[in-house]
Amino acid sequence: MNVYKNCQSCGMPLKKDTEGGGTEADGTKSLKYCSKCYTAGKFNNPDIDTPQKMQAFVKDKLKSMGFPGFLAGFFTKSIPSLERWRSQTW
Repeated sequence: MNVYKNCQSCGMPLKKDTEGGGTEADGTKSLKYCSKCYTAGKFNNPDIDTPQKMQAFVKDKLKSMGFPGFLAGFFTKSIPSLERWRSQTW
């Protein structure tokens, strides 16, 4: 089983997740997704269904937290390569 350092949906470092990670349908901690993205075995924002939508969402969130636009862009660049998005074609 893979050990992930970052959420495989949004890219957030899992160690920064105040909830300690998302949860699976059976209540166990997800080892792959953060609590902002994934709860009870489902994605929290089903309308975010492409890596581009996730990039825009995360970039806006980072900018609202005070990150400069260029850094927000840098941090979101790798989202399409995360496991949730890799296996799908856009």
